[in-house]
Amino acid sequence: MGNGLGSEWEDGETRGWGEINCQLLTVNSSLLNLNPKFKTCAELAEVSKIQNRMTKNIWSFLRHPDSKLRFSWYCLQLGLFIFPLFPALGAVGLFLSSLITCVREYRKIIQNPLYKGFILLSLLLLITVGFAADKTTAFLGLFNLLPFFLLFAGWSHLIQTTWQLQRISWILTINSLPIVIIGMGQLFLGWSTSNSIFGWTLVAGGNPPERMASVFMYANTLAGYLVIVFILSLGLWLHQWQKLRIRGQEDKIEFSASSFIFLTFAVIINFAGLILTNSRNAWVIALVASLAYAVYQKWRSLIAIFVSIATSIALAAFAPLSIAQLFRKVVPAFFWARFNDQLHPDRPVALMRATQWNFAWSLTMQRPWTGWGLRNFSDIYQAKMNLWLGHPHNLFLMLSAETGLPATLLFYGLLGWVFIKGVRSQRIIPNEDKLIFFSYLLVFAAWILFNTVDVTLFDFRLNTFSWLMLSAVARIKYDKSF
Repeated sequence: MGNGLGSEWEDGETRGWGEINCQLLTVNSSLLNLNPKFKTCAELAEVSKIQNRMTKNIWSFLRHPDSKLRFSWYCLQLGLFIFPLFPALGAVGLFLSSLITCVREYRKIIQNPLYKGFILLSLLLLITVGFAADKTTAFLGLFNLLPFFLLFAGWSHLIQTTWQLQRISWILTINSLPIVIIGMGQLFLGWSTSNSIFGWTLVAGGNPPERMASVFMYANTLAGYLVIVFILSLGLWLHQWQKLRIRGQEDKIEFSASSFIFLTFAVIINFAGLILTNSRNAWVIALVASLAYAVYQKWRSLIAIFVSIATSIALAAFAPLSIAQLFRKVVPAFFWARFNDQLHPDRPVALMRATQWNFAWSLTMQRPWTGWGLRNFSDIYQAKMNLWLGHPHNLFLMLSAETGLPATLLFYGLLGWVFIKGVRSQRIIPNEDKLIFFSYLLVFAAWILFNTVDVTLFDFRLNTFSWLMLSAVARIKYDKSF
């Protein structure tokens, strides 16, 4: 009898709580102005479950798995969002995010062999200042590297999950759109600023002329930025595309049509911006990145298309004239004439990359151990060629000439270490998040390629973005509770 009464009481309690929950759901639905077709308690419960899941996902984007680092994560997101257009203000948030993390994670950082390697590299760079041709210039050149080692140490401990990588990709994708729009206004509407505003100047017609630079100093710098954003936005788009394909097969997959449409627009706009920078380097990297995504997705038809496009442009630019003329009927001169330099046939020999690379390597051979000092290449090149040049358009050759081979090889060894760690991390990440992480590995590879024919160290924003990308793959892990 007691058992019967207990069972009846439990059943009554369950029904009572069920009625209360149903009433609460009904009130909640009326407050949220839900569609009146959701009339039953079960339907209301399902709607509430979806809302709770969406709220949880939004909160997951914002929070950090380690409560001690939550404020640093907020600083990073806010700083990153305003950094491209307001660099001085955004830098405050970015610096605080790394500094606070370094303070809180000091013991972990100092015990990690990777960061010990960067400490050793810092000491070697300081030693090279003492052997520099111009010691003051070499000392100032340290600020293009040493502060970013600190940022890297903090960010690589702050960025731990693929959720955070998605958040960073979204932020960079969103704030890239006004930058490209400003650049288009610069090219086609003659937009300009008379003075430096917010830390940048807009030159009507582009810089150099007819090449979009937008809020950056030079077209190639904008191209480096857009290469990063294009790869990340394309990764987000493909991630949404995967959700669209399997949405009917798995009920738990959450696909947002508005996000997919926005990302489609963003990818197109960023690709158009890359074209308008007129950067051969950026064009090639964007094509290679697209091909890498196609291979990763096993889209054979797209692989064939990308290979055909690349082959057609190459033949139009470099094949014997009889063959090239056939392909030039299809490939616009805007592309093939840019690749074979027919757009600038009278370029001085001193501006040729081959000339710069040979000169940088000759400097390396003269001082292979200590180099000539950071930022000393420009003065030495000007004295020899009667032409000022900011850098030799190759990061490895520049560092070997300015800091010597030991420091340069250590630097590239540490980068290789980070990349290998990233490739290994790819194995432990769940399938649904592998594409997002792959996009960051692709950005890492793109950064290496870009710096074979250019140097990204000397623009504050682009250098910061580069180290953020390196940090993103250095210490990623998967936390299911996040």
